[in-house]
Amino acid sequence: MADKLNDSEPKWKLYLVALAFTFSIGFSFFGIKKCVPYADTLTILSYRYVAALVGVILWIGISKMLGVYPKSEMKRPKARLYQTAAFYILFMIFQILSMFFASSIEGAIVYAMVPIFAKIIGRVVLGEKSTRLQMVFVVVTVASLIVLIVLNATDISLNFKGIVFMAIGTFFMGCQNVSARYVRGVFKPIEITAAIAIGGSVIFIGASLIKAAVTDSFDKLIEPAGHADFLIWASFLGIFCILLSAQFMAYMLAHMEIIQSTIFNSASTLVSVIAGALILGEPLCWYHYICGALILTGVVGLTLAPVDSRNAGRSLSDKMGK
Repeated sequence: MADKLNDSEPKWKLYLVALAFTFSIGFSFFGIKKCVPYADTLTILSYRYVAALVGVILWIGISKMLGVYPKSEMKRPKARLYQTAAFYILFMIFQILSMFFASSIEGAIVYAMVPIFAKIIGRVVLGEKSTRLQMVFVVVTVASLIVLIVLNATDISLNFKGIVFMAIGTFFMGCQNVSARYVRGVFKPIEITAAIAIGGSVIFIGASLIKAAVTDSFDKLIEPAGHADFLIWASFLGIFCILLSAQFMAYMLAHMEIIQSTIFNSASTLVSVIAGALILGEPLCWYHYICGALILTGVVGLTLAPVDSRNAGRSLSDKMGK
């Protein structure tokens, strides 16, 4: 059996990036809670993407000054890059739509299914295979996460429209993961992140301006900028939860299998629960410990489970003969 990491990238670096991704997503709920008193969801997203876009511009500018920015190749199919970014943006759009109908609990339950969506799409589109042992760890992780979310909820009221929108969004997230995996070796993680930041900024800032124009509420769009607390946390959400997390995920998908990379989303939810207890003083119950242990078992087991490198699936670089 070949090593699970199918290139020369050091294991410690990949696991460090995975850990950073887990914590950047896991702590995002703090930023959202801090921003909610000042603005609605669409406005928060707009400010987040402005922060992400500024971060991308600075990142690329500094990288080019240092001579470490990846050189472009004119013959690369840019449509594949835009497709990868579009899937991520579509996920965000449908996630927002689902919030109008479904509770955050319902959304979290459906979102927990991302690894399974990504696995199915990756198998169909890329031919990426998984072993039975890997699937056991995935089922353990996802099932434990769903049980944790359900037991942690005070009220669950199912809404068909909300679940459908969230399911569509989750499907697009699975497509984004598969697409990012497919373009590995051709487009660098920062290029994927830049496309996401630029596209998301245009769409969400545009939507906010249109909404403000229609409802004559430009004051509500501008007013949050007058609060330092809001700007700090919106910047945190843009830099850490869009710019860096997208960069981390693209990097992971370039060097790890889809099923292994996406499972760290489940670990990020566990981080949110633990952080809520340690920082906000939220109570920890018996099921937190049991489900947490099972989630960790699944994530660690999936990370260490051996797999044949021939199962990695097709890539754009193979098609281009690289």
